[in-house]
Amino acid sequence: MDLFLYNTLTRKKEKFEPINPPYVGIYTCGPTVYNYAHIGNLRTYIFEDILKRVLIYNGFIVKHVMNITDVGHLTSDADEGEDKIEREAQKERRSAWEIAEFYTQAFFRDIERLNILEPTIICKATEHISDFIEFIKILEAKGYTYRISDGIYFDTSKFTDYGNLAGQDVEDLLPGARVEFNPEKRNPNDFALWKFSPKDVKRQMEWDSPWGTGFPGWHIECSVMSTKYLGQPFDIHCGGVDHIPIHHTNEIAQSEAAYDKPMAKYWLHGEFLVMGEKRMAKSEGNFLTLSDLEEKGYNPLSYRYFCLNAHYRSPLRFTWSALEGAQRALNRLYENIKRYPKKDVDFHKEYEERFHMAINDNLDMPKALSIAWELIRDNTVSPEVKRATLLQFDKVLGLSLDNPPEIKIEVPEEIWELIEEREKARKEKNWKGADRIREEIQNRGYIIEDTPQGPRIKKQL
Repeated sequence: MDLFLYNTLTRKKEKFEPINPPYVGIYTCGPTVYNYAHIGNLRTYIFEDILKRVLIYNGFIVKHVMNITDVGHLTSDADEGEDKIEREAQKERRSAWEIAEFYTQAFFRDIERLNILEPTIICKATEHISDFIEFIKILEAKGYTYRISDGIYFDTSKFTDYGNLAGQDVEDLLPGARVEFNPEKRNPNDFALWKFSPKDVKRQMEWDSPWGTGFPGWHIECSVMSTKYLGQPFDIHCGGVDHIPIHHTNEIAQSEAAYDKPMAKYWLHGEFLVMGEKRMAKSEGNFLTLSDLEEKGYNPLSYRYFCLNAHYRSPLRFTWSALEGAQRALNRLYENIKRYPKKDVDFHKEYEERFHMAINDNLDMPKALSIAWELIRDNTVSPEVKRATLLQFDKVLGLSLDNPPEIKIEVPEEIWELIEEREKARKEKNWKGADRIREEIQNRGYIIEDTPQGPRIKKQL
């Protein structure tokens, strides 16, 4: 079955044809580890995980490379401001290395709780400084660089296809952050390949180079590490839509200038998570972490389920009520699959084919989820086949349906009193009274299931 993906570079949905089948190389932009990832960031990683799972589902062998930005990401896209990690180190009174390691580990705890598959290769910027220097030398030899007082810059005017990814003219690519234009730059869009350490400040993270002591620019790391581990061109480059006009545009410029061939064949981008009237962002001050959701009693996988309800190319509005709805739906899914007997049977071919068609249509996860629920409601399919088919779907959904958690609920004291009263009525063979109490409990939003081990209480979903 053919797989179709929307390619930002061509602005159309295309049949996916890897460069060296059945192998697929994917590069995804990883976190800048100066703070916790917020759930808007995590939406992008969930989308990329779905893409990876869909590729594997289609029989491809995936090599997934993700970077860790632990140096060089400045507070302004104009190559101005402080290094985010150095700034956080000063604020928390810890070393930059400690900050980077702490938030790197926090990030991987988050993706584990979201059931996101780990990349094949995880590469840190600080471990590839010599690779960055060699890359800049290539660009320098080809005439793409120039020096100003604060660093070595890439001359975008010498790269004729600059801006193709965004589908805009160079003049339209100037974001608001770049109003702090450095007058020494030849062109507003030029970007730093190597930044010099300030003369009056000792940085914690700095290295010697042929041009002077300093640190790499943010954009260079993805170009260098993707090529190092995947070659050039490679199959798929992913990230958030905010990376299109600057970060990914600059990656393409320097990579293709260096090697005179395309950087990646397909470019996929996930849309924003919106909270209130703005996208969720640390810079906007409106963000939530996965731990914030857990502290309110939400299963992290309910957030994954929430994200699956919207297409990755559509903005998704976060509300607590929508997350509550996702958790209820996920709990219903768990309760259903717990009831299905575990037997060695084949999955339902027709439902699997429809599910496969949905995920292969540019990762249409809302449709894929609707097919799963249609299967659950289909009384013509046996429970054991439903279970086998849902577990097949879960290879892509990633909701841990093969090991559903025990759903912990808080039951008010008055409900427990009613349960005890009902048990007393049952022992006295007062069936009418027991039924009346069961009905009263149900009216208060709870369900009783009688088991050999005693009554089991569930909240109505």
